[in-house]
Amino acid sequence: MTNSTVAHKSASEKRKQIAYGLTLLVVGFLIYLFFGRNTEAGVVTTFGLNLAGSQALKIPDLVVPAQTTVYMMMALVVFVGAYQLARGVRSTGLLLGILAFAFIFAFLTWAAQAKSFNLAGMLSSMLVRATPIALAALCGVISERSAVINIGAEGIMLISAQVAVVVGTLTKNLYAGLLAAILIGGVVAALHAFLVIRFKVDQIVSGVAINIFGAGITSFISSRFLQSGTNTLNNSGTFPIISIPILSKIPVLGPMLFENNIVVYLMVLVVVAMHIVLFYTPWGLRTRAVGEHPKAADTLGVNVYLIRYVNVIIGGLIAGLGGAYFTIGSVGRFDETMTAGKGFIGLAAMIFGKWNPFGAFASSMLFGFADSLQVKLQILRISIPSEFLLMAPYIVTMIVLTGIIGRAIPPAADGQPYEK
Repeated sequence: MTNSTVAHKSASEKRKQIAYGLTLLVVGFLIYLFFGRNTEAGVVTTFGLNLAGSQALKIPDLVVPAQTTVYMMMALVVFVGAYQLARGVRSTGLLLGILAFAFIFAFLTWAAQAKSFNLAGMLSSMLVRATPIALAALCGVISERSAVINIGAEGIMLISAQVAVVVGTLTKNLYAGLLAAILIGGVVAALHAFLVIRFKVDQIVSGVAINIFGAGITSFISSRFLQSGTNTLNNSGTFPIISIPILSKIPVLGPMLFENNIVVYLMVLVVVAMHIVLFYTPWGLRTRAVGEHPKAADTLGVNVYLIRYVNVIIGGLIAGLGGAYFTIGSVGRFDETMTAGKGFIGLAAMIFGKWNPFGAFASSMLFGFADSLQVKLQILRISIPSEFLLMAPYIVTMIVLTGIIGRAIPPAADGQPYEK
């Protein structure tokens, strides 16, 4: 490495250190300006740690002095910002974690002052709302690791959601609906793979076409067949909650992690399985090789086309599972455009998670938190218009995609057709 390169890198790191430090100081000032000044002295905020109807052991609620807590969060952010300017912190993730925790906790303390906020309920809802986002993100991870972009997860989930509820209603078997949703997701993804691998159609164009087709065909079928008064095709019911013995009794974490329906549990299993397959098996090594340098992989005898076909179809199966969440895993009926952009948010979570299954899952939890938070805040009737609260998950998506929280580098061959 030359001296000029070292100097450039040092200057870049110095600018980043100053930028993060100033950002923390600004956030500290904003906490004081918006929350500290508007929090009454002498009142408390109660955070509920018990979920109604849960099997978890009961523990006392967390009661904090509202104004003091807000000022403590402000002081924490300002201190870390000053330390960042003076000495620098190597871990960007640590800085972002401190900033997010302090700002959100100060915000919740202000919003729920003199009231009670069920923190356990919000955390439990966070995982549930993150489920379709995580599955869309995992669909993108497995596809793009083999260098095929699939932005059609939104359309796949819409189609799968409708198929799930129709099959579940007709057969009166939710597992049949789940299987049908997964299979139709694989079929649609196989069509995408065939177009972009065999005919080298532009991958973005093919994904957009799937999204348009998914929205159009499901809207037509819904208005034509599913909106009748009898609901003979649109009333499947939902999977029951499954409580895992012993583990479901853990306070706070028990209701969040161990009292869910089968779709949520399957999502967690897919995260773990995908991580193991990608990083600890020969198939995963070949997948990553095809995504980074397909010519080199081909030279070593790897069937590039086969790897891409299989991984894109697997991604479709996962997106199909995500589609099933919206109907048989959540409300038991299909409504037009009910995915509400969760497929696109999943792609943002994939990028934020750096094309890593656990990273994508953690990012999805962030979006799930934003989605859950806006619902809970509407219940508190705080002085923020509900329209702005509904924007929360999409605002977080835009912040992630701007790249200000870290640069994400995709697989080197991502989106490039391969000529043997």
